[in-house]
Amino acid sequence: MSGIHSGQCFCGAVRLEASGSPEAMGYCHCASCRSWSAAPLNAFTLWKPDAVKVTKGAEHLGTYQKTDLSLRQYCRECGGHVMTDHPPLGMVDVYAATLPGLTFEPAVHVNYAETVLPMKDGLPKLKDFPAEFGGSGEAIAE
Repeated sequence: MSGIHSGQCFCGAVRLEASGSPEAMGYCHCASCRSWSAAPLNAFTLWKPDAVKVTKGAEHLGTYQKTDLSLRQYCRECGGHVMTDHPPLGMVDVYAATLPGLTFEPAVHVNYAETVLPMKDGLPKLKDFPAEFGGSGEAIAE
């Protein structure tokens, strides 16, 4: 899975690369991710910030910040969502759909207490976040 993974916004005005392998992959069920993505969950890939670089169209990136945890970035040309910087976690979430060549291998569900789409896939379901990211780390049943 290592290497360079290329992605872009909906119109292609913003292009990026993620190098190496993500630190984690999974699904977030929180209300903020659901609202932002207009979907019942967000498929995330978490990278160290130095592994992600915008290769074209940085001037087209807009940022929306609702909380201190998330700086959501989107293309101002097409509105396509690109990634979310999580400064307190030291991670960048490049949405799985933004990196079509990356094999998505989810390992966890976070914020599962807020789910609107129960999933029976055998993966760990965390009530909120892992303890190392400031959550309870508490697992809940499928």
